[in-house]
Amino acid sequence: MRVLVVEDERLLADLIARWLRGEAHAVDVAYDGDAALERLGVNDYDVVVLDRDLPVVHGDDVCRALVDSGAEARVLMLTAAAEIGDRVAGLSLGADDYLPKPFAFPELGARVLALGRRSRPAAPPVLERAGIRLDMPRREVYRNGRYISLSRKEFAMLTELMRAGGAVVSAEHLLEKVWDEHADPFTASVRVTVLKLRRKLGDPPVIETVPGEGYRIR
Repeated sequence: MRVLVVEDERLLADLIARWLRGEAHAVDVAYDGDAALERLGVNDYDVVVLDRDLPVVHGDDVCRALVDSGAEARVLMLTAAAEIGDRVAGLSLGADDYLPKPFAFPELGARVLALGRRSRPAAPPVLERAGIRLDMPRREVYRNGRYISLSRKEFAMLTELMRAGGAVVSAEHLLEKVWDEHADPFTASVRVTVLKLRRKLGDPPVIETVPGEGYRIR
């Protein structure tokens, strides 16, 4: 999934981003509300991890702007305030979930994954097609009972292809959902990752290239 982390404590923001990238998400980071609004105006995110107390533009205003824009991104609001009234206030702004600081990274990761499922058409946590079994919560992949070790990018790409249910997925969509904002759209990253996936998944090949359109799992 594509995730935006908005947190003014740079160390915490970078730690959150590192953790989520370890969970095979593509992650962008903004350290203030103005930078967050700029990124939200350019990129489509599945989940926004949003600190409420932000400089320049307050987190409440970022949340309102996101909701008013009609974007499908889900908001996980973070705050040091743990009072019930603060939680209610955050949710009333349009946030989808609320996590008080300090928090455990595994819980944050689980909440992001749950919100990500709600930001797009629902998909089961375990996807199966062409003998492939992909377990999203456990980040495990098997083909015909054989365990396959994948990198974060390979796992994320396979997830997007499996979610499509046999439909063609464009290279542009894969670049948007699997890589972050620093990815060069003119690189061969998608093609190279597809080649690696094909090799690891083994024979018979299951990832088909549709010329001029993209890729699909038959």
